[in-house]
Amino acid sequence: MEILQLTQQVNLLQVQVSGYEAKLKKKDDQIKELEKRLDVAEQYYRLDDLIISGLKTRHRAYSNVAAGNNVDDTTAETETLESQVIQFFGSKDIPIHRNQISACRTLPRNNKNSSTSPAIIIRFVNRKDKVGLLQQGFKLKGTEVFVNEHLTRKNGNIAYAAQQLKKAKKIKATWTWNCKVYIRTNGATPEDERVLMVKEMDDLNLYK
Repeated sequence: MEILQLTQQVNLLQVQVSGYEAKLKKKDDQIKELEKRLDVAEQYYRLDDLIISGLKTRHRAYSNVAAGNNVDDTTAETETLESQVIQFFGSKDIPIHRNQISACRTLPRNNKNSSTSPAIIIRFVNRKDKVGLLQQGFKLKGTEVFVNEHLTRKNGNIAYAAQQLKKAKKIKATWTWNCKVYIRTNGATPEDERVLMVKEMDDLNLYK
């Protein structure tokens, strides 16, 4: 009798545990879905941005100019971060006009003691101007300056993983477009190659 009661109690506990596990899984799925939606929203917000790395600039306090402090107009014109970015790209035959830029600032360094130039983020008023600059990126060949889209942490990790697969020759190519990560698979012939958009890190496991 006692064994029967104990068995019933165990079965009841197992049912309760299963119920809790199902609830936890549902909660986990809901959290993952919310994280996906948040990432999509964050990435959409960054669509008009570009990240410039490797560009050496004179980091005079831009805030002095913005605040209208008593500085020489000619100096302010040549030394604002925005002006330096425009000047550099103009020297590479990539014209950018002030009215195309809505914001220009440096990104915080992960390592404050680093001697490398801080990355610069520029936000364009029109997305077509951003795309136009990306399409002329080949003109930066031979410089230490690189231009990339402003990816979220998730998409940045996917892009990095795809680059590692390319270096290992597990895929033929990878790139981003409109802040989405794409890969071109290997193939015996060009017809065998496929272009795929990678939405999740797990999507790359097939090529590892």
